[in-house]
Amino acid sequence: MAPQKLSSFFLIFLVLLQSLSSADSQAFIGVNYGQVADNLPPPAETVKLIQSTSIQKVRLYGADPAIIKALAHTGIGIVIGASNGDIPALAADPNFAGQWVNNNILAYYPASKIIVVNVGNEVVTSGDQNLIPQLLPAMQNVQNALNAASLGGRIKVSTVHAMSILSQSDPPSSGLFSPVFGDSLKALLQFHKENGSPLMINPYPFFAYQSDPRPETLAFCLFQPNAGRVDSGNGIKYMNMFDAQVDAVRSALNAWGFKEIQIVVAETGWPYKGDPNEVGPSMDNAKAYNGNLINHLRSMVGTPLMPGISVDTYIFALYDEDLKPGPGSERSFGLFKPDLSTTYDAGLSKNSQTPTAPVTPAPATPTTPVTPAPKPTGSATWCLPKPGIPDSELQSNLDYACSMGIDCSPIQEGGPCFEPNTVASHAAYAMNVLYQTAGRNPWNCDFSQTASLTSTNPSYNGCTYPGGNL
Repeated sequence: MAPQKLSSFFLIFLVLLQSLSSADSQAFIGVNYGQVADNLPPPAETVKLIQSTSIQKVRLYGADPAIIKALAHTGIGIVIGASNGDIPALAADPNFAGQWVNNNILAYYPASKIIVVNVGNEVVTSGDQNLIPQLLPAMQNVQNALNAASLGGRIKVSTVHAMSILSQSDPPSSGLFSPVFGDSLKALLQFHKENGSPLMINPYPFFAYQSDPRPETLAFCLFQPNAGRVDSGNGIKYMNMFDAQVDAVRSALNAWGFKEIQIVVAETGWPYKGDPNEVGPSMDNAKAYNGNLINHLRSMVGTPLMPGISVDTYIFALYDEDLKPGPGSERSFGLFKPDLSTTYDAGLSKNSQTPTAPVTPAPATPTTPVTPAPKPTGSATWCLPKPGIPDSELQSNLDYACSMGIDCSPIQEGGPCFEPNTVASHAAYAMNVLYQTAGRNPWNCDFSQTASLTSTNPSYNGCTYPGGNL
């Protein structure tokens, strides 16, 4: 055992380290700020709204000067975009690229914290054979203009891709880029490698569910209790679709020899309503997906292939965009309304450390919502399985809880709660820990209606069940 002085030193060091890093603790949570609408509040009001949340980054699809100015001196990271229509001129004329950088970056930086320039959006998968070969030259000219301004190491140049750049993604370990994009995509990845810029991707579990609308798929997509899916290539069990999609991209990068390229999730989200014929959009599902995603990111558990880190993730979207074409869901992704009120609580308030999303899988068709049981009276409560729940369901709850970044070491062999070595006992401990850390709300102790709250302390012998004061 280490001497007391050394133990005290490390304790003090860890506390200091935690306090120094607290300001950046949510740095991986961003939001997409689209403007295809005619009812959005002024940029200054929007910036105040963002500052009231734990959002630390904003992605713009263009380079609106009013928004960039409004974000000045806030410390909020800004991703700006050059439109697909700008690509031919950026590719053909280095002077145009230099002027673009002068007008859209140097005019505001460093007061406005611009961190990434996206050249185009989903160009590679657009099928535009005239535009695709011009993407890399455009990115290179923007990069050269940044280098000339001594900003090449501070502001990264990238472009955004749809998940369809993969020809294979299931299982995640088999992830491969489509050979259709071949040399063009490899050249882009080489650019990222040489310049230390990220690959930006748009994973949407929502679309995965629409193509496979089974209840078990919905739970898998919403980070809710489920049996998991085992990757036949490496034996890893995945507990949610987001991790599976991101790791499929990681596998594709590794397969082509680009292990050092970082992944950024440029867009992901879930619509809260849609047309009557659309499967998946609902308020409950949107709240569950975004709330549980935020909780997953905050846990820092990472993905199976990238453990211990949370990839920068930009949630789609800050507001609804009422002028967007397409099905109703396309106009219903907003976290906030134009009057600055929340569409639903996804746990983004600065006071929220964990989301308050319901755990029960939402049905594909509207039904009468289940009213959570009231909290027992008393100073503390614990979340335990209901009597008679089969081991198969308890095992799913156990796998889900431990995948959410909680400390499950007490129920591992040698731990104080390992005995009795049963699924029921281990699941009870893990379910309670997740309930205690996820907000201690009734919906945090639902587990697909297999759990309930009690005011009786279930701790035994040397096994202590955490119990929060309410």
